[in-house]
Amino acid sequence: MPANLPPEYHRIEATLREAKTLSEKIEISERLISVIPKHKGTEKLVALYKSKIAKLRDEMQRRPSTARRGPMLRIDKSGAGQVVIAGPPNSGKSSLVAALTGVAVEVADYPYTTREPSPFMMPFENVKIQLVDTPPVTAEFMEPWFPEMLKTSDAVVLVADLGDPECPGLLAEIISSLREKKVEFAAPSADVPPEKAPFLKRMLLAANKSDLDSSGEAFGELGALLDVPRERLAVSAATGLHVHELKRRIFGLLHVVRAHSKAPGKKAELDSPFTLRKGATVLDMARAVHKDFAERLDFARVWSKDGAIEGLRVNRDHVLNDEDVVELHI
Repeated sequence: MPANLPPEYHRIEATLREAKTLSEKIEISERLISVIPKHKGTEKLVALYKSKIAKLRDEMQRRPSTARRGPMLRIDKSGAGQVVIAGPPNSGKSSLVAALTGVAVEVADYPYTTREPSPFMMPFENVKIQLVDTPPVTAEFMEPWFPEMLKTSDAVVLVADLGDPECPGLLAEIISSLREKKVEFAAPSADVPPEKAPFLKRMLLAANKSDLDSSGEAFGELGALLDVPRERLAVSAATGLHVHELKRRIFGLLHVVRAHSKAPGKKAELDSPFTLRKGATVLDMARAVHKDFAERLDFARVWSKDGAIEGLRVNRDHVLNDEDVVELHI
């Protein structure tokens, strides 16, 4: 049976001959597999490229770490929290980041468009959350810095491709590989103790390309096949379905509260709240404003968002709720 390879295949194949590094050869080979038509006449060709990729990855593993370690960088946290966006090749991570942030992220219809981790700011109501778009990962190809970046982040969004029947298996392999590297996932509502925070991350599963899953069958299978604490949300970067809800749930992953400062006799500053961990007290709020406030704090008055509390005088141990207005008295 003839292969009937498209013109795009030949254009990409020409770049393979010019590739100099192992990572470039792997990337181009993955792109070739993605454009090869899937039928009996191309099975041997696909198997050939998969075998080449496996050999290239083995060679990378054998080389000295200084030659293959990749961008061992650290992205400083910004905003209300840092959330890593991760997933297998072509799952639509960058498209989803673009939909969430409104920033023109580089997007293409082939794997490995994203080569290095990149931070973007996602607006949510009156705060901004840092999203880190990462290169695609698989169990076989995971840069050494990737698990370390997860450990320093506040939470993770794992992106699934509902248009790819192999995606649940790929995600399961990634999760298993991360467990070997001491990174595990917890449900979005989990209370993670500080001592476990580097190794146990609250995770949300964003099932992207829901526009390709009109029956919802793939979404159901995704939940059945992944044996991890999870919360799923069907989204579509292409149509915008549930993108706003995804923003809300990403904020929920951070387990923070927003507190608004108010000077006595003046209106509250509602546009730039302080973000504090859940369970934070008036004293924590005072420390966030200025260290001298914490030392000299006498009492505070609190207004709640729902109006149930109106200027209630409280002591420094009072626990704050999201969107409380706090008037500090020193």
